[in-house]
Amino acid sequence: MPLLRQLEFAFRPVAGIADPGRFGAALDAGLTDPDYKDVEQSLNLEQTARDLLRTNGADRIATELRVKWNSRLKTAAGRADYREKLVSLNPRLLDHPTEIDRTLRHELAHILAQFRAGRRRISPHGAEWQRACVDLGIANEKRCHNLPFPAQTYAARFVYRCPNCRQEFPRVRRMRRAVACLVCCRKHNGGDFDSRFRLKLLSSR
Repeated sequence: MPLLRQLEFAFRPVAGIADPGRFGAALDAGLTDPDYKDVEQSLNLEQTARDLLRTNGADRIATELRVKWNSRLKTAAGRADYREKLVSLNPRLLDHPTEIDRTLRHELAHILAQFRAGRRRISPHGAEWQRACVDLGIANEKRCHNLPFPAQTYAARFVYRCPNCRQEFPRVRRMRRAVACLVCCRKHNGGDFDSRFRLKLLSSR
């Protein structure tokens, strides 16, 4: 669905970067979020991400970027938050250690693409993101992953509508910030946010 903030992806296996046995043992121990710090340090994911950004001319954001494990991620393998300069990874990836590097690069591509776009709004998996994927060494990347994570479905409790094109946007959670119809913003305002096309709550269940 359009305007989803959660960013999921698909990827192919890459060269192994860690011993699967170690990560399996970590999971068996029932690690909580703070415990993932040791695993994160062993992979040096944050430094890797910062180096990749610097290589692609994003020095400023590289110094602010953080990479964290987030046990609240269930079906998504990762998530990128440009405002917070944060890449979150699903701890279930520890069951698939050969996928961690590609996951990191996929999410990092979202950060790099928005950095290059500046204040201009871009599609989460549009041309800008695809170019960033190429620059980060994961050309032909897909948007949705195919890992065997447990699927969860939730009923859409809120329905929003664009006042211009009348497109409806069902959502599981209430929107806490101003969100406008991306199609209308692109068509009438060069892709920048336009309050004329701010989504309005149509109904809630």
